[in-house]
Amino acid sequence: MNEKEKYDITPHSFKKAAAYSTSQIVNTAAYQTFALLTFTFYFAVIGINVHLITIGFIIWSVWNSINDPVLGALSDRTHTKWGRRFPYIMISIIPLAIIMILLFYPPLSFGITNELINFAYFLVIIIIFEFFFTMFDVNLIALFPELFITKDERRKANAIRMVFYIIGLLISFVLPTIFIPDFSDPTYLPEFQIFGVIDAVIIIIFGLLFLKISPKERIEFQHEYKNAPSLLESVKTCTKNKTFMTYIPAEIAVWFVIGMQTMIVPLYGKYVLNIGEGETIFLGLLLGIAFISSAFFINILWKPVVKKINPRKTWLISVIVWILTLIPLMFINDKIQGLIVFFLIGIGLAGPIFLGDLILADIIDEDETITGTRREAGYYGVKAFFFRLSTVFVVLAISTVFTNAGWTVFEPETITQEIIFGLRALMFIFPAIAMSLGLIAVYKYPLDGEKLKKVKEKLQELHAEKQSRV
Repeated sequence: MNEKEKYDITPHSFKKAAAYSTSQIVNTAAYQTFALLTFTFYFAVIGINVHLITIGFIIWSVWNSINDPVLGALSDRTHTKWGRRFPYIMISIIPLAIIMILLFYPPLSFGITNELINFAYFLVIIIIFEFFFTMFDVNLIALFPELFITKDERRKANAIRMVFYIIGLLISFVLPTIFIPDFSDPTYLPEFQIFGVIDAVIIIIFGLLFLKISPKERIEFQHEYKNAPSLLESVKTCTKNKTFMTYIPAEIAVWFVIGMQTMIVPLYGKYVLNIGEGETIFLGLLLGIAFISSAFFINILWKPVVKKINPRKTWLISVIVWILTLIPLMFINDKIQGLIVFFLIGIGLAGPIFLGDLILADIIDEDETITGTRREAGYYGVKAFFFRLSTVFVVLAISTVFTNAGWTVFEPETITQEIIFGLRALMFIFPAIAMSLGLIAVYKYPLDGEKLKKVKEKLQELHAEKQSRV
């Protein structure tokens, strides 16, 4: 096999995009399961005080401030016969699967009831999870703008990727409801553990499939590692990039809303929508139908819209729609109403999900025209830190609301109107505030119109020059 055959330089095709997108099932089955179940599991099933959980996530965030940028910068500086990204993806899959099992085996499952011991386990397990998930996620996403270069390629490939994203979400949101009758009942601890094993098997199967069929890194970028900056230079460059730092608050807002609703929906569904024991399938359907709806509206609404206007304007419109569709969450009170509202939420949700990586890919393109080097993983590593920071904001909001409502320790028999209102506020008021702040950031986003056009023209010339040197 010659050097060129090791790298995929073919243009966009359905097969290429679908092969890459199989990894989205691994990514989603790991992180969305973590997001959906971890808080409720350790708060309601294991019985850890909400303040300790909050402290745990704050420490986790400090760890992320080191872990995420380090792994991103390290990836950009790596050179192997498999490329820069694939070695890290290969290393991370099996440990990530094992962690999904261990997540549901705290000391309490072995009869150790001490709260601090269980908290220490919780802290260690979420830190280890974050290490291997970031190793997988940063390198996977860094491949996207590198494999799909043009605007048209990225738009088409991203639409295909969203289909696999939905499959992963169904695994994360619906599959656990088949095994766990009530997410907040300690008697179902064994059922959580069974699901953890199943989730791990899914991660391994699709992870190995991705390694087998995925397109490899493009030949013109095989020597980019030589010019990749050090960790400190990478972080400094990313945080000094005004375009990137304007985009980041909008991404934090989006993932704050998604993280909040994913984390709170088990409790919101049970105590606000009155979803009873044995009806947890409705909890999965609430989130599942929102993302299925978003996949539908990506293709029939936002994909055509972004083609006619630009990502920035499309983002603004979709976020406004998203805020409006969240309003009913303050008033609905049964599961049928919930299914209808969550379907409508998918209309606005679809826009930011579809556009986020497209916009960041443009930012990375702009950086390449300035530095001459593609640094996808560096940017995604720094972005991952801010992305995880949104989880801290989520937990701080939950802790504040639960404390004010007198619910720092899970006691299902003492549900008050203050708790009900708090759950409603966490599903609408806090997300609406976050998205309003995100709108301001996107309004000021500068890489648009003629400026973006000039970046694409310069990038095309730069890539042609790199190919001529291969």
